[in-house]
Amino acid sequence: MKKVVILFLLVLTTKGHSQFAKNMFSKDPIINLENWQKQRIYFGYYLGFNSFDFKFDYKTPVQEDIQVKKTTGFNVGVVADLRLQEYINLRFEPGLYYTKRDLYFPGISNKESDYLREVNSTYIHFPLLLKFSAKRTGNIRPYLVGGMSTTLNLSSNSKSKDDNFEQKFRVKQWTAAYELGLGIDIFTEYFIFSPSVRGMFGITDELIRDNTPDSPWTGNIDSMKSRALLINFTFH
Repeated sequence: MKKVVILFLLVLTTKGHSQFAKNMFSKDPIINLENWQKQRIYFGYYLGFNSFDFKFDYKTPVQEDIQVKKTTGFNVGVVADLRLQEYINLRFEPGLYYTKRDLYFPGISNKESDYLREVNSTYIHFPLLLKFSAKRTGNIRPYLVGGMSTTLNLSSNSKSKDDNFEQKFRVKQWTAAYELGLGIDIFTEYFIFSPSVRGMFGITDELIRDNTPDSPWTGNIDSMKSRALLINFTFH
């Protein structure tokens, strides 16, 4: 992710993009796509990265938390934007999100097959968001975004009768979350480029408990909710 961001910044500073930068940030820039966002509805697509985590709450206090090893996943999806008024838009951004998390359970045993659980997730993500835009300045327009989302986990093993005693860590198929973030619309000559960063905070318990109530893996977990950092690059 860091390499992509660095590469993007380098591209903006190359000689070939000097005129672009001048149009974006000069005192009297050439106004690009002046009437584009005045449309009632318009569409786009996005590519991006994610970093998913789990937040655990316990029934009784623990000396050592379950450790989550995060990885960088990827996002791809489409955007439908409905203009409600000059500064408020309703956005629907369905997409495919892939991520992987490794869970380390302390104190169970020294065998990797016992203390390690891999959680691979392929999500179909359905966020419905409100976008609050600032007044456009030249070819720049920052915005805040927030709303609710629901997610279908295509990798869910919720129907499996096996549990952690058979090395099956089960999660639910559907979850819900709220999302908050910020971004900036950059108006180029031919399209709008919108980098954004957003936090996703799960509000529903994602864990399916083991069949044995006092399971060392799930017996003391009161709730397990997904959290994520989402970085998207949107093109309209």
